[in-house]
Amino acid sequence: MPGGRPTKPLALVQGHRTKAEKEVREKAENNLLTGISLKEWPDVKADPIAHKEFQRIKKVLKSIGKDDALHEGVINRYCLLHSECKKFEALKRDCNDELKELYTAYQEGRLDFLDYLNKKETIHGRFLTLDKKIMEKRKMMLDIEKENIMTIQSALRSIPKKPKGEEEDDPMSALLKRRAGGP
Repeated sequence: MPGGRPTKPLALVQGHRTKAEKEVREKAENNLLTGISLKEWPDVKADPIAHKEFQRIKKVLKSIGKDDALHEGVINRYCLLHSECKKFEALKRDCNDELKELYTAYQEGRLDFLDYLNKKETIHGRFLTLDKKIMEKRKMMLDIEKENIMTIQSALRSIPKKPKGEEEDDPMSALLKRRAGGP
C-alpha cells in the first residue's frame, strides 16, 4: 500500500468492512503470531523492577492480542534495560544528596574551599558518567520501541484490505479499464 495510510488491525476496524474482508484480514493477522504466550526470563523475574515492567507490558500486549513468544527476547531485554535505568537514576539521586551534604559541610566550616571543590568535582564527574549511561540505555530502549512498532506496522501493512478477487470490483479500476477500452 505505497503512499497510503498504514492498515489498521482488524480489532480497530469498525463495521465498514465486508464479512469476507474481515475474514481475510483476521486470517492474515493470525498468521503473524506463533500462538505461544510470552514467557518471562528467569533474570527478569528475579529483578523486581524488570519483573514489574514485564507484567505491565505483557498485560498491554495481551489486551491487543499480541502477547506472543515472537516478541519474547526483545520484551525481556527491554525490561532489563528499564530496570538498569531505574538503578542508575537512583545513583544519580545519591550524587545529588552527596552534593547537598558536601555543601552543608562546607557551609559549616568542616571543609576548606579547595577540598570542597575537589570533592564537588568528583561527585559531578560521577553524576555525568551515570547520566551518560542512562542516556545510552534510554537510546537502546527507544530503538527497541521503534523497532517493535515498525515491525508490527510493517506486518499490518502486508495484510490485504480486501479478499482476492474483490480488487476488480473497485470503481476506480473499473472506470480506468473502461476508458482504456477493456471489458
